[in-house]
Amino acid sequence: MTEAPFSKNTVALLDGVRVLDLSRVLAGPLCAQYLGDMGADVIKVETPGSGDDTRSWPEFRVTPHGQRTSGPFLSANRNKRSLALDLKSEEGRGIVHRLACDADIVIESFAPGVAARLQVDADTLRALNPRLIHCSISGFGTVGPMRHGKGYDLILQAFSGMLSITGDDGSPPMRSPFSPVDQGTGMHALIGILAALNRRHVTGEGCAVEASLFDTATAFLGYFLQNHWESGREPRKAGVGHASLCPYGVFDTADAPLILGVANDTLWRKFCALTGLEGQVGPDKFATNAERVQRRDQTETLVTEALRSRGRDHWIQLLDEAGIPCGPVHTLGEMSAHPHTEASGMVLNYEHQHFGTLKGVAQPLRFDGQRCVQRRMPPLCGEHTTDILREMGWTDADIQTLMAKGLATQANTA
Repeated sequence: MTEAPFSKNTVALLDGVRVLDLSRVLAGPLCAQYLGDMGADVIKVETPGSGDDTRSWPEFRVTPHGQRTSGPFLSANRNKRSLALDLKSEEGRGIVHRLACDADIVIESFAPGVAARLQVDADTLRALNPRLIHCSISGFGTVGPMRHGKGYDLILQAFSGMLSITGDDGSPPMRSPFSPVDQGTGMHALIGILAALNRRHVTGEGCAVEASLFDTATAFLGYFLQNHWESGREPRKAGVGHASLCPYGVFDTADAPLILGVANDTLWRKFCALTGLEGQVGPDKFATNAERVQRRDQTETLVTEALRSRGRDHWIQLLDEAGIPCGPVHTLGEMSAHPHTEASGMVLNYEHQHFGTLKGVAQPLRFDGQRCVQRRMPPLCGEHTTDILREMGWTDADIQTLMAKGLATQANTA
C-alpha cells in the first residue's frame, strides 16, 4: 500500500489513540474516518469476503486483476487498516476482545441486540477495559418503544417528519439525497467520543456513548419543531426557500438561475435600490420580513420580474458588491472545478496502489491553518489482517490455521 508522506506540518491531534471500528455503511465509518484523519490508529473490522456493505454499492472502480472498490466506501474509509474477521466465531470474538483491551475507542452500529449477542457491547468490552470509550450508533436509541427498530437514513427522514417538509409546496414527500441523518449521526458520535476522551483525561474513566439517527433527525428539526409548537401548524413546504425568510431561494435571471438570500430588512432595502423595486414596494407592504413572508408569492413574483431583466453573472457581481448574499446554482462538476474548491484543500488528490488516481473529500476542519493529511488509502477488505494479527503476537502458522477455517482473510495486495 502506498501511504501519503507526512509533511512537517502534519496534523495528528489524536496520535497514540487506537480505535476499533466495528461499524458499517456511513454514520460509524465516517466518525471513525474523522478520528483517523486526526491521527488515530483505526482498525476496521469487516466480514471476510464481502466486507463493509458499501463495498458493493455503485459507482465502482475495478482493476484489471478484478479488485474492486466503490465511491461510497472510498468516501468514509481512509486512514484505516482493514481486519477481515468472523465475529460470529469464538476465535473472532477473542481477537476483538484482545484488541479492545488495548483500544481507547470502540465504535459499533449493529442492529438492536446484535452487539450483545456478539459480545462487543459496552458492558462486555468495558468490563475488559474500564478506560474504554464505547460508542454505539443505532436507529432509535436504547430508550422508548422504538428502541428495537432498525435505523436507515430514509426511515428516519420519514419517521421524524423531515420528508414532510422537504420539496415544493404540494409535492409528495421528498428525501434529502445526501443522507444527512446518517452523516449527522456520525458527527454527533464524534463529538460525544471527543468529549468522553476529555473526561477520561481528568477522571481516568471510560464512557458508554450513544448516538442515534432518531436523535440526530430530531435535533436537525429543532427550529421547525419550535415554530410548530408555537403556531400549532404544520410548516408549508418552501422548496429551496426558507419558511421564515423571503425572498430566499432560487430565482430565474435572463439566462440562468441564481440563489438569493435576503435575510433581513436592511438587505431588502439594498436589493430594492439595486434592482429598481423601490417604487413598487411601500412602507405598508413588503417593508418587513414578516410582511414579505406573509405575501411570499407576490414578493417572489416582483423579485423574479426584476432579475429577469439581466443575466446571472451581471446580478451576482452587483449583488455581491452590495453585500447581498447570492450565488450560482452549481452542478457537482462545476463546484468540483471551481477555483475556490481547489484552493480550499477540500478535495484530496492521491494515487492508490491498486486503483490509480483518485479523489476524496477532506475532513472539513483546519488545525493551525492545516488540513489533516491522508496517511492511509481506503483499504482492500482484509488488507492488514496478517499485519494486525502479527502485532498481537500470532505466529504465521496460527494465522494460516485461522484463515484455513475461513474465520479471517487477507487481501491479495500484489
